Amino acid sequence: MHPPRALTTSVVIPVKDDAALLAVCLAALARQTTPPGEIVVVDNGSQDASADVARAAGARVIACPDPGIGAAAATGYDAARGEVILRLDADCVPGEGWVSEVSRAFAAADDVAAFTGRAHFTDGPNALRAPLAAVYLGAYAAVTGLALGHRPLFGSNLAFRRDAWLAVRDQVHRHDPEVHDDLDLAFHLGAEHRIRALPGLSMGMSMRPFTGGRFGRRVHRGMRSVLVHWPHDFPPFRWGRMLAHRTRRLAATPRGSHR
Repeated sequence: MHPPRALTTSVVIPVKDDAALLAVCLAALARQTTPPGEIVVVDNGSQDASADVARAAGARVIACPDPGIGAAAATGYDAARGEVILRLDADCVPGEGWVSEVSRAFAAADDVAAFTGRAHFTDGPNALRAPLAAVYLGAYAAVTGLALGHRPLFGSNLAFRRDAWLAVRDQVHRHDPEVHDDLDLAFHLGAEHRIRALPGLSMGMSMRPFTGGRFGRRVHRGMRSVLVHWPHDFPPFRWGRMLAHRTRRLAATPRGSHR
């Protein structure tokens, strides 16, 4: 029996005025044990050298004049050519096996539409890195998981099938700069698609969420990202629809093949 065909991959990085950190991120992607098929950097109106840094590293650069990470990320997803789209931010530093692990995860689970992984901080006080990461990501998963009824997506370590994106691209709030794009995407992908945890390496990321007043703004955007989906996705309504969908899916699955 022949091994399954390797899926083609695209890495999407939205960026705005982050040339120095983007250079580090792209250097880490250049060291991948399994190189991605392409790297798409979406320049969201940068005034610095971000676009030049991306081109110098061999990335395909696309301009997105619409404000907000959601608009930039969606523009990148639309342009991606790979069967699997991997997403991270410009301040991220992936381990050398990141693309390989994502590819293996999808090859082993053809019923999963998206995988999302862990992260750790690469800067800030050493003593605070691990506890802050645990609190930050743990609180995010707990609070948003209640609203979603399933595992949330984390935009700094995220991958999903391109056909799943095409199914929801017209539903996401890409033109609202005050919406967290990864949480918004989770609402739409998770309604009828499976989201699972990505095993393996943790993604390195900056501790910037806790500096310069960014944390309060993130909390505000998180609340807005939930409320824009109400009343349709008010938790009891959403949970009921998801339970009914899962029941129908299980009933349609041949006996002995449930996962």
